[in-house]
Amino acid sequence: MTVRPFHIAFPVRDLAETRHFYEMILGCSVGRTSDAWIDFNFFGHQITAHLSPEEVSAVETNPVDGKSIPVRHWGVILEMESWERLADSLKDQGIVFEIGPYIRFRGEVGEQATMFFRDPSGNALEFKAFRDDASIFAA
Repeated sequence: MTVRPFHIAFPVRDLAETRHFYEMILGCSVGRTSDAWIDFNFFGHQITAHLSPEEVSAVETNPVDGKSIPVRHWGVILEMESWERLADSLKDQGIVFEIGPYIRFRGEVGEQATMFFRDPSGNALEFKAFRDDASIFAA
């Protein structure tokens, strides 16, 4: 089976700050736009930011590996070198991390590099990487 790009739509409080964050901070190209939404190429996937400030809300957390992980979050799995470059770029740009870049489950099944941060509307994003993609779904 060939993996196809996913699509996700999410609420934001301001389209200009959202566009700046995804385009300038994360490097996503912009697709179609309107006065109510923006499509982005999010690392090969299509995401759509919809202007809906009343739907932007706090995100609950759950404990994982001794950290408080935002329950509602999304992101991509990058190759390790790309993840490291992104982590360095985000640090250089002064991004405030919810959970800074680190290796989770070190020495265990599912060991992964991960980091969490929020977009300007508070949507939690997780970027992760595995040294071996076979570990992505390992139990």
